[in-house]
Amino acid sequence: MGRKNTRNLNMPPHMHPRTQRSGKVYYYMYQKTEEGKRKEIALGDDYILALKKYAELNIVVAASAGATFSDVYKRYLVDALPKLAASSARMWRSDIKHLLESFANAPLSQIKPLHVRQFLDDHADKPTTANRCKRVFSVMWNKARGWGYTDLPNPCEGIQGHSLQRRTLYISDAVYKAVWDAASVPLRDAMDLAYLTGQRPADALKMTEHDIIEGHLIVTQEKTKQPLRIRIVGELARLVERIQARKAGDTIKTAALLVNHHGKRLTAPALRAQFDKARDQAAEKQPQLAEDIKNFRFYDLRAKAADDTADGRGEEAARDLLGHDSVKTTQKHYLRRGKIVTPTK
Repeated sequence: MGRKNTRNLNMPPHMHPRTQRSGKVYYYMYQKTEEGKRKEIALGDDYILALKKYAELNIVVAASAGATFSDVYKRYLVDALPKLAASSARMWRSDIKHLLESFANAPLSQIKPLHVRQFLDDHADKPTTANRCKRVFSVMWNKARGWGYTDLPNPCEGIQGHSLQRRTLYISDAVYKAVWDAASVPLRDAMDLAYLTGQRPADALKMTEHDIIEGHLIVTQEKTKQPLRIRIVGELARLVERIQARKAGDTIKTAALLVNHHGKRLTAPALRAQFDKARDQAAEKQPQLAEDIKNFRFYDLRAKAADDTADGRGEEAARDLLGHDSVKTTQKHYLRRGKIVTPTK
């Protein structure tokens, strides 16, 4: 099995960019010849035109009365997938495999709400994935309506997904410190940066020194494109100074705030591996906290940031830090400790 692709996830299969020495980016795609050899085809330097040429070469099926789900899938690859954030594209590629197994050759005219219900039931052992696939199917169906592949109502309408148990674990300071103490220096920086800024792991990994402008850390969230200016004060200011002091001794120079022991940008796989290792070591050293430590996910730091900010400055401040438009989103998905209240008397 070949190495799993982790780059260019917002592009259709077999299409990739290549940066020339001049800095100009050209796009290419691979096709197999009749002899089974791989052939590279140049698509040009214009991204939109390259996608159109890709579509022509891959025979994206035009809208017709007998269109199948597979036809919509091919159109979505070219017209919609490139517009998704890398993380969303990665998740879509994972989910679409399940949908194609069930609906690939199914004519859109024959897909009924019953079939969506059956899909959910067949994947009841993975309720989160099943619900996510239903949302993907619904989005693709609405796209198909707009593209003229069908004028039938969305078969997902009125079909309830699986009920999911809300994640309620709050990462206490003791659990945080236990993992932090067992962590490598790069992981300590990553944990502190993710917690103090309240940002998603992907956004924390993208932060660079160029994002520090006039005493603020400028963030544009990858998932929602929400812009934020986080004041560099208090513990965050001390963390930035600590990171810059460590990077000053590195032979390899990069603008990224989160770097590995060699000075290169810290990657998501490396972050995950280091976190898992530190968590296992912390659970061994702290048996009284072992259960909570083992349940600790790096993404929980965003929820911890929300709770700790809400306790100190209110739920509106937590909403602003996380970049939510509505405080209800913060309350529903991130605040896990409950409000601080006083007794009747």
